[in-house]
Amino acid sequence: MAEWVYPLGTAAEGEWDVSLGTSDSSLAVEGWEHTGLKVATLAAGAAVELSAAAEERIVIPLSGAFTASVNGSKYELIGRANVFSGPSDVLYSGTGNAVTITTADGGRVAIATAPAKVEYPTRHITAAEIPVEIRGAGNCSRQVHNFGTPAALEADRFIVCEVITPAGNWSSYPPHKHDEEKDGETRLEEIYYFETQVAAGGSGRGSDHAYGSADAFGYQRVYASDERPINVTAEVRTGDVVLVPYGWHGPAMAAPGYDLYYLNVMAGPGRVRDWLISDDPHHGWIRQTWEGQDVDPRLPFGG
Repeated sequence: MAEWVYPLGTAAEGEWDVSLGTSDSSLAVEGWEHTGLKVATLAAGAAVELSAAAEERIVIPLSGAFTASVNGSKYELIGRANVFSGPSDVLYSGTGNAVTITTADGGRVAIATAPAKVEYPTRHITAAEIPVEIRGAGNCSRQVHNFGTPAALEADRFIVCEVITPAGNWSSYPPHKHDEEKDGETRLEEIYYFETQVAAGGSGRGSDHAYGSADAFGYQRVYASDERPINVTAEVRTGDVVLVPYGWHGPAMAAPGYDLYYLNVMAGPGRVRDWLISDDPHHGWIRQTWEGQDVDPRLPFGG
């Protein structure tokens, strides 16, 4: 399981809290080749840089505001208080461009990446432009920010979105897969980067909130869809990463009392940039039950 699950700190490199699958990462994951993720926590006035490379990138503020510079042009990313306060501005940098990210007041920022050859223009997507989808119903209700999906962003390879699951709910459900190129399915690697919080507020890790020693957590499940072995049931917290190379994945479970966020980065070798999935046939019927249920009234987060 260790090669697919990276608790906070185990995928760190230099100034990066997470550095997996990117062109400059020294942490090799056998067989991993289509997606990457970097996450940094920056103090006020600090900066991080990514050299020009044959990969496309999207800059996602997780907390705080940032300025991203690409080819001499500066883009102000207004950001947000935290990932549970609604969408943030994001920046698609295109392919083959160096990127510098600075912050006046400090914060945490993620950069999703994918090896790419076709160039698309740099694009600043404001929070107001991001499609917000409420998916599922009942205790399968969740909120999706579709800023890097094919309908929302012109890009070469990757598909990027973020999901917020209220405390006690399940998402990435029913379990599904996208590990074959065939009719109705595309082959896509997937990265899950997680953050958590006490449902009424708080940081999710440590004791710097009103809930004393509360330790917000959730779970992620991945299991085999064919002869390739994989069996993950991971307890996840803020800063943890789970890689999905293949197989059925889901549910992502928000434990009662704790909200769950994850950033998804997907890409693959197929000709079509599309998220086409197959449900686990044992559980796909669950989608039909949503028609008779109300959406969780706690959604949407961020108003």
